[in-house]
Amino acid sequence: MPGTPGPPRSSPSPDPATTSPRRAGTHLAADAPRPGTNRRGRSLRPPMRRPNARSEPKEQTLAPAPPSPAAPTKMAAHRRQPSSRRRLTGAVALLAASALALLLLASRSAPPSYGVIIDAGSTGSRVHVIAYRAAAGLPRLDWSRTASMKATPGLSSFAADPSGAGLSLAPLVEFARRRVPRESWEETEVRLMATAGLRLLDSAVADSVLQSCREVLRGSGFRFQDEWATVISGILKVHLLVIVSLHFNTNGWSSVELGAEEGIYAWVAANYALGTLGGDPNDTTGIIELGGASVQVTFVTGEPLPPEFSHVLKFRAASYNLYSHSFLHLGLNVAYESLHDLLSSPGLSSMATHLISQAKYKDPCTPRGYSRIAGSVKPPVSVLEPKVGYRPLAHAVGNFSKCRSAALTLLQKGKEGCTYHECRLGAAFVPELEGKFLATENFYHTSKFFGLHSKSFLSDLMAAGEKFCHGDWTNIKKKYSSFDEGELLLFCFSSAYIIALLHDTLKMPLDHKRIDVVNQIHGVPVDWALGAFIVQTTMNRTEYSDPSVPYLNSYDSSGLVPLLFITVVVFTAFSILRWRRPHLKTIYDMEKGRINLLSLSSNPCI
Repeated sequence: MPGTPGPPRSSPSPDPATTSPRRAGTHLAADAPRPGTNRRGRSLRPPMRRPNARSEPKEQTLAPAPPSPAAPTKMAAHRRQPSSRRRLTGAVALLAASALALLLLASRSAPPSYGVIIDAGSTGSRVHVIAYRAAAGLPRLDWSRTASMKATPGLSSFAADPSGAGLSLAPLVEFARRRVPRESWEETEVRLMATAGLRLLDSAVADSVLQSCREVLRGSGFRFQDEWATVISGILKVHLLVIVSLHFNTNGWSSVELGAEEGIYAWVAANYALGTLGGDPNDTTGIIELGGASVQVTFVTGEPLPPEFSHVLKFRAASYNLYSHSFLHLGLNVAYESLHDLLSSPGLSSMATHLISQAKYKDPCTPRGYSRIAGSVKPPVSVLEPKVGYRPLAHAVGNFSKCRSAALTLLQKGKEGCTYHECRLGAAFVPELEGKFLATENFYHTSKFFGLHSKSFLSDLMAAGEKFCHGDWTNIKKKYSSFDEGELLLFCFSSAYIIALLHDTLKMPLDHKRIDVVNQIHGVPVDWALGAFIVQTTMNRTEYSDPSVPYLNSYDSSGLVPLLFITVVVFTAFSILRWRRPHLKTIYDMEKGRINLLSLSSNPCI
């Protein structure tokens, strides 16, 4: 019928996600027809909605529809995300500030102290610049700032020109000045300690050499006193409570016999590097040094010792009963020179051949094929005063066994004057070796030349020495072309001499495992000069120890209190802000079409 609306047509349902019921505030577009009709004038009735009807968007602009149930969560998460990022950024910033504060605090740590030791040996002088930080026990060395430099020849070579001795130290002093910061020069002590090379000279000559050195050291800019330039001559005066005591007297000081000071210093350096100094005496390691002019033997023993060989070392609660002795004239270079005096002696008819026109003697310690007038080629640096007199020609025969026999003769020289129940080295008493040992200096150089590792047996050295001594000199020079001829000549003798010293004299088995041949341990040089520095540093700090003196602390702790205060304040403030932060709940107001954030703390029932 006209005017009667027909049956409802199926039309696409508006998308519920984009439209809303009319009562919810629907607004028509500006060009829409009058209310109640569509564009064709037909009445608008809510169409029947089928479940699967496809929806087509209308050209209408509607108010936002209420979000789905999941929408509040998404919107809340969207609103909370910036807050979480801000918290994370704040936490990272706080950690970065703390790290920066710690770095600044570390940079304020007290700078290291320095010490300069000049080891005036028989073959050369070496300066040691040692950086350290004082600690409650032993000083802690700073190896990144520690360095050394060697110059040749040794001070003993200036016997005829003592003034030249001081000039020879100039490069060493300049090296130390470059390594020590200028602001630390006045507090840095420089000490010169001469060893067996100067002990071989006349005392008046040695004093002139030292006086020349003192003049140079006075002008170095470092802290120096004349008594700090000395020959290690056997008077080791150390406070009883600090490190060494021997025959304690009423003055509270001790004396160490000739040369033992050097051996004790080396023992201190070795056990400092091993970490056993101050511990159980049975855990310590003995040391045997083969220098250019002398041999030092030092180790802990439980055997009763004659007073002149006994040295009691005290550190903390530990007490060490040390045997220590220095054997002058038995160092490698001096022994090599003495060997030729021995071989050319007419009394040794088994080793010398006298010709009608000219005398010759057989030299078993030089490889065959080498020819020279004896004395024309010397060891790398001579440590003896020139001898006046004629020496016959040497004929190289290269025989390891005979060289070893000649070396043993040198080591036993003077044994007829022994006054003890047993003398192993000359007329000196040596007890049975106990425990583990380190062999240093020329032991190490010889072992390194033959390519042996630190724990090689003496039998390995003997095999290498035999092969070298029995070789042809021309082939040897080609194989070791980088070596100086004077140095190369020593290795046949040094291999035989070491076997004669350690096995034939000190009775170490050829296949033992108690001795390591080294020159450093864990990067720490096994050097008597380091031991001397440790003794002096420990002595000075103990004698003048005062808890209020800042140098006893490894770090400057003046910045710790402000740092801790700032840390506590920041942490407290952060905790308070976190506690006061309201806990919010997101609620969507469907009537007003907006989101409300309500505090749970103020509305506990929500």
